[in-house]
Amino acid sequence: MPTSSPLVIAVDSSTTSSKAIIVDPEGNVLALGKEEIPLRSPQSGFAEHNPEHWWSSTNGAVASAVSQLSDADKQRITAMGVTHQRETFAPFTEDGTPLRDGILWMDIRAADQIAKYGSKDIWALSGKPPDVTPGIYKMAWVKENEPGLLEKADRVTNVHAFLVFKLLGEWKDSVATADSLGLFDIAKQQYDPKLLQIAGIREDQTVELHKPGEVIGTIKKDVVSGWGLNQEITLVAGLGDGQAAGIGAASVDQQTLYMNLGTAVVAGVLAEDYAFGPAYRTLAAGIPDHYVLEVLQNSGAFLPTWYRTAFGDPKLGGRPDPELERIAAERAPGSGGLVTMPYWNAVQSPHWDPIARGAVVGWRGSHGRGSMYRSILEAIGLEMARSLAGMEDATGTKVTTVRAMGGGVRSPLWRQIMADTSGLPITACLEDEISALGAGVLAMASTGVHGDTSIRTAANKMARFGDVVEPNEELHEVYQELGEIQGELYSALKSSTDKLQAFARKHPDVEVGDVE
Repeated sequence: MPTSSPLVIAVDSSTTSSKAIIVDPEGNVLALGKEEIPLRSPQSGFAEHNPEHWWSSTNGAVASAVSQLSDADKQRITAMGVTHQRETFAPFTEDGTPLRDGILWMDIRAADQIAKYGSKDIWALSGKPPDVTPGIYKMAWVKENEPGLLEKADRVTNVHAFLVFKLLGEWKDSVATADSLGLFDIAKQQYDPKLLQIAGIREDQTVELHKPGEVIGTIKKDVVSGWGLNQEITLVAGLGDGQAAGIGAASVDQQTLYMNLGTAVVAGVLAEDYAFGPAYRTLAAGIPDHYVLEVLQNSGAFLPTWYRTAFGDPKLGGRPDPELERIAAERAPGSGGLVTMPYWNAVQSPHWDPIARGAVVGWRGSHGRGSMYRSILEAIGLEMARSLAGMEDATGTKVTTVRAMGGGVRSPLWRQIMADTSGLPITACLEDEISALGAGVLAMASTGVHGDTSIRTAANKMARFGDVVEPNEELHEVYQELGEIQGELYSALKSSTDKLQAFARKHPDVEVGDVE
């Protein structure tokens, strides 16, 4: 592409930070800015953000990225796209003042509301199983535990809509970001009165919706000048971070699966028509009028990070530990009969149980740190393999290609385990900020630089890939055997974990304080 071709800004406002990248039409990242977002945990199981940090971190990250460009490249920026952490929400006044901290997707406080309102009918209507992640149940928690607060709000909405308000001065949102709150009739991709009533939200508190990739306005001059720019920059309607990762990986057909080995492990495929099934959840896709069928494990990379923090080298502070990887790689698959139920943050696909708890079964004196670490990595792979098989059975479509991204891709051991447990080759995406790249694809598509404004075209032009890990067929058979045992343990332990939940409610061990 010539040096006069357009550049776009792409933002990913995630659980821990906001990242901004500057992207060219080939998908090359020319600059990166990043600012952390403090996580608050006022009670055990609670996870919150100050919504003002969503904007301040985004604004700072964009300014940092832009500052790294030459003056000539700064003038090439023409459009911007945004992706965000899904399911997170907060109530606001009309001028954008938050009325309480935002409640995050990973917050697990709403078990009672899930039991009260969750049903197969609600699942079929919203596309979202009764689970700890959708915002609808945590909105219902606020309705029932902080009476009057939601009624005072002019808007109750998500991270993307708040950022759009700060960028444009108008309350607008994308279908592909709003849907994750669980308030949509997902087949119609519009708000549903019954779901709004459960959440305690009025229709006038919702936000004007646009299709993903649609130009929704021109960013305010004072915001643009704060970034050191002076030209008009259009803003396109964005998409959730999971869908964005899929777009960034060019997962734009029904046989190509994206697998994000991030804080949560998320995998999904594109669908032309609405589908409902117990093995997956259904979301509005980043390609307009399409759907994403997605499987989810909230423990994800959170779980090995938790283990490294608690039991690894304290000097590393939870970061990847080469020595731990080495001793885990030396153990045989299953470590001679050790299996983990990776439900530290409840269980999503395929059981969707908001009060499930983690367990490690099969301890022997021969097991040590390496066995435990390997068992954790294997557990996530076994759960993912079970979920993918269920999704394929439900849809009748066989996945042939897996494109992986997220921090877990940097672990050769985990990538190999994911390939061996699933029996599928796994291709690594080269771009670390893959969700931000997905938002950039939507922004770049709007410029028409690739010959049309198709998001599919832009995705295929901008995605970049690395090496492929092939599955070991012998180990795949071993993991199928271990996976059957793990699947049986969920049912076998269900009664006991339910009793533990009741015990924890009766005798709580509350950890209070911010994690910052």
